[in-house]
Amino acid sequence: MILGIDVGGTHTDAVLLDSFQLIAKTKVLTHSANIVASLQEATRILFDGKGIHHIERIVLSTTISTNAIVQNKTNRVAMVLLSGPGLAPSMLNPGEDAFFARGYVNHRGIPVENISASEISGIGNQIADKAIRQIGIVGKFSSRNPQQEIDTAGLLRSDSRNISMGHTLSGQLNFRRRIATTYLNAAISDIFRKFAADVKAFTDSIDAQIPVYILKADGGTMLLSEALACPVQTIHSGPAAGIMGVLAAANIREDAVALDIGGTTTDISVFAEGVPLLEPSGVTIDGRKTLIRGLYSKSIGIGGDSVVKVQDGQLIIGPEREGPAAALGGHLPTPTDAMVVLGIVSFGDKSMAQDALAPLAAKLGVDTKKVARAIIDQTTAAIADHVRMMLSEINNKPVYTIHELLEGRMIEPKMIYVCGGPAALAPYISEKLGWPCTIPDHSEVSNALGVALARTTAEITLLADTEKGELIISEEGRVQKISDDFTIEDAVAVGRETLRKKAAQLGADPRDMIIEVTEAQEFNMIRDFCTTGKNIRVKIQIKPGLISAGAER
Repeated sequence: MILGIDVGGTHTDAVLLDSFQLIAKTKVLTHSANIVASLQEATRILFDGKGIHHIERIVLSTTISTNAIVQNKTNRVAMVLLSGPGLAPSMLNPGEDAFFARGYVNHRGIPVENISASEISGIGNQIADKAIRQIGIVGKFSSRNPQQEIDTAGLLRSDSRNISMGHTLSGQLNFRRRIATTYLNAAISDIFRKFAADVKAFTDSIDAQIPVYILKADGGTMLLSEALACPVQTIHSGPAAGIMGVLAAANIREDAVALDIGGTTTDISVFAEGVPLLEPSGVTIDGRKTLIRGLYSKSIGIGGDSVVKVQDGQLIIGPEREGPAAALGGHLPTPTDAMVVLGIVSFGDKSMAQDALAPLAAKLGVDTKKVARAIIDQTTAAIADHVRMMLSEINNKPVYTIHELLEGRMIEPKMIYVCGGPAALAPYISEKLGWPCTIPDHSEVSNALGVALARTTAEITLLADTEKGELIISEEGRVQKISDDFTIEDAVAVGRETLRKKAAQLGADPRDMIIEVTEAQEFNMIRDFCTTGKNIRVKIQIKPGLISAGAER
């Protein structure tokens, strides 16, 4: 059996699967100050004291990393940059505690200037004076040769420090994105460790031997213990859960839009012929562009529990959330209360919802039903407007899916899939967009369903330079000798084997590794009008998708 849990900002959803079939589900309030209590409550309801030791694995998604970044509740980070010539420090946005040190390799990974041990030691002393525990180290071309990052880390390492190195997080170039990725990885490290410790306390309370996985931004999973070294991979875990949930709950084959309407936000995602879109360069969070591969989605600050108020004679909906809807015991009016008043949903206390809407109605000079209709109209209109803007943005640039680049492809949605607690808004959104809509089975817990069925994924980048006689696998920090007749086919073979081992370490089932080459390029290197060697670049991934054979993409 598989236990899938989506720890959201408002609710924690959980499902229990047996032979890939859902046999139990629940939704409980998230106790943000006590995650263990939320996990234990959900598990207690699902199992009712029976069969818990039959769980084969637990898979979670969480918004904790994303929320910490957006709310600026992260650790202070010292960034040590081996930037070499080129970009001015002012263009790199490394944070206030940045140190620029000597040391530089060129675009082929050849050292041009060595690091200075005395300089790095001096930087270490300054970091100690500032009492900073988190350190990020990034060299401009360290993905082509990680040794200077590794040596710098060796000089700065101590028991009281946690060090993040850029080459371990991505094999791609783009110095600014690599700085942002490394910075964020260090910034959320302590917060993620606390979350992992809470989860371990939970699993120890039921069965310490059950393997625990976490959902990443690309819709794949990895062992929670392995994620401790790269917590930045879990940003956008929440939106990814929504996308995987739609894949698991609906048989999507066409171009489509999926809406995951929660209590605080609505996540919008897009599918091309049933396949989720991908952020090709990396996800952006809080204005920082990263190299973290992630599914394409947008979050807007409108949900079922968004606060509704009247300002200057106009209804204002969200982005704040101040607890549950009044119909469910809250104190402020929300779109959920409007749904209760109009009979769109049958749960909650209708009289409490009417009482919450009455002050708004009085300010606008209308009755409660009319203000409720206005709230529903404005809520769904805002969601529809954001969908149109997102599609316009997508259709004005190359379209990437989790499988491939679709050259010249325009996304033309044929269906809207709506999940989440307020999914009953679907017909009103459909009316505004002019496309049919559907609410998949188990839509209220579809995120947890997608989490439970997500495949373990991994990606590696290889760079072979036959003139130097070196093969570099950046994310592994590995450099090995190769012969001058090394070919692109050899690189792919090495990459496949390396990826299998890495994926197994991350918790992948060997029977469920769908490996594909996403990039393979070969360039001749010329000197004095003669070919002196080849530069070979290969990227290989475990394809994101669902482990259930019946639902697999």
